[in-house]
Amino acid sequence: MIRLAVIAALLLAAPAAAQMPVPVPAQAPAGPGAIPLYAGHAPAKSTEQWVRFDGDLAVRNVTVPTLTPVLPDPAKATGAAVIVAPGGAFMLLSMDHEGWNVAHWLADHGIAAFVLKYRLNPTPAADAEAFPYMGKRVAASLSDPNAAPSISEPRATLDALAALKMVRAGAAKWHVDPARVGMIGFSAGAMTTMNATLEGKAADRPNFIGYIYGPLLTRDVPADAPPMFAAIANDDSLFGHHPYSIIEAWRTAHVPVEFHAYERGDHGFGMGKPGTTTTLLMPEFYAWMQMRGLTGKAAQ
Repeated sequence: MIRLAVIAALLLAAPAAAQMPVPVPAQAPAGPGAIPLYAGHAPAKSTEQWVRFDGDLAVRNVTVPTLTPVLPDPAKATGAAVIVAPGGAFMLLSMDHEGWNVAHWLADHGIAAFVLKYRLNPTPAADAEAFPYMGKRVAASLSDPNAAPSISEPRATLDALAALKMVRAGAAKWHVDPARVGMIGFSAGAMTTMNATLEGKAADRPNFIGYIYGPLLTRDVPADAPPMFAAIANDDSLFGHHPYSIIEAWRTAHVPVEFHAYERGDHGFGMGKPGTTTTLLMPEFYAWMQMRGLTGKAAQ
């Protein structure tokens, strides 16, 4: 399976890179359900490039953002919706490991899921050039251990806000409650989720968020921020050394927050690294949603 920690090892030229699965060029999946976020405003031609890591699909050079619905059996539908934002250092999207796999788990549990393929920083077309380039950027981005990663992508935040708007506008079609539309993001996807939460207007924000192995440094949190479920492994090789400042920021703002600090799992464990308690991530996220009354009667 593709794990961002392993990708990061390659990018940072760490010893684990020797065991890194080699990225193999892949064809783009058919994606018949993918909906362009900006119909009529997209570039004439997509520039995205797909690769596989041990069978798991990832994509880079995304210029045409899309949203792919993964809907539950109507008999199971709860009316809740979650937009899923994969990670990949804003230069790659781990579409299977942190995208479609998560979405299908949610749909199997009655939650309408929508996988967000957001725009990325450009990387060289050739894989042989792209990964060393990405490595240098990641290394520079993490050079200050007390600061958030310097790599950013403002267009990803715009895409997240556009996705929230699209899901709420299509609430009747997708049988979801527009007041129960959340986001869950992993790594850079967590940062995108956080930015949409803190930079969007109150009415445009997600109603609840899952913040999974994102940086834990503090942010200014408004009193009307949405409830947050956060999780990270304490041995996270990218952000495990951070204090839990973002959790305290939520608490200081008197906004509900639940935090899971797993003993082991490293960065990029997705829905869980076998042999660790990170495998409880999705059941715990779902239980948190239940506790908060987010999995009630389905919208009609």
